[in-house]
Amino acid sequence: MRQPIKVAMGERLISCVAHTRRAFGHPLLRDLISLALLALCLSGFSGHALAARVAVVLSDDSAPYQEVYQVVRAFLDDSGHEAVRINARGLTPASLKATRLAVAVGVLAADALSGLPNPPPILAVLVPRAWYLKTGRSQLTDNGNRLASAIYIDQPIERQAALIRLAFPAARRVGVLLSANQSGLLGELQAAMGTQGLVLTNAILAKDEQLITPLENVLSEADLLLALPDPVVFNRNTAQSILLTSYRYRDPVLGYSRSLTRAGALLSLHSSPAEIGRQTAEWVSNALLGSMTRLPAPAHPAYFSISINEQVARSLGFTLPPEAELEKRLGSIR
Repeated sequence: MRQPIKVAMGERLISCVAHTRRAFGHPLLRDLISLALLALCLSGFSGHALAARVAVVLSDDSAPYQEVYQVVRAFLDDSGHEAVRINARGLTPASLKATRLAVAVGVLAADALSGLPNPPPILAVLVPRAWYLKTGRSQLTDNGNRLASAIYIDQPIERQAALIRLAFPAARRVGVLLSANQSGLLGELQAAMGTQGLVLTNAILAKDEQLITPLENVLSEADLLLALPDPVVFNRNTAQSILLTSYRYRDPVLGYSRSLTRAGALLSLHSSPAEIGRQTAEWVSNALLGSMTRLPAPAHPAYFSISINEQVARSLGFTLPPEAELEKRLGSIR
């Protein structure tokens, strides 16, 4: 992408000089004005040739965050901009010198950026929607005084409900277990399931409550369990127990990550770090067009994948369409 920019610059230079030679006949006057117009032409396109600096701040060095950075860097390298990787722990005001836009990859990176004085516009990615709406938005925008946006890690509930209908046409009741922090999602969940002819059965996990009893209450009524990225409910200490209990009740689990599919969810709807990175790169590239940095409103992932655990499907007696077919059919739903 850089070579066409240089070609365009050269064409504009030639055009400026040619226009001067046509317009002025006296050699001395022509030469003086040619120099002045040449300087003017150079200043006119220098803004287009100047690459923007984008700081990609990573919450840590784990593979998902690194993958987002690699995709963004590759995309921006082709567009003539510069992507600089910074670890959140080493972030300082000096790190953001001459930075036009900062990308926060993960919540820790977003917190680190929001804590600095006068940071540039911030795009937070791979962050939970609940976090952004509850605390992240006000922190990143400085209560509306700074430009910020987000690409959530969560899938839109409407997309999850549509997948349930595609994968489990006989299902009628969808179970969900939420922490008190996520209880605000109930209205959205009920509305989205209702559009697919599904009924939501739920339980709210009280603080310090053991999850087995509310989980079994949900599973005893539901045809399947919808897992949401709620760290109070699903974490490294509870995930295997939830999956095994669901299996015992013969209820399939719709998860939110490929790792949950491997662990025992029948299928999962998720966006990989590479897919989030692709969307991030597109947003950043568009944000840098022109002299003003612009960001779209916060949004769910545009790109997604479906993974199926075939062994669990056979054990529970389910026959599902292939992953690619489900992705295509789900992608066609608007």
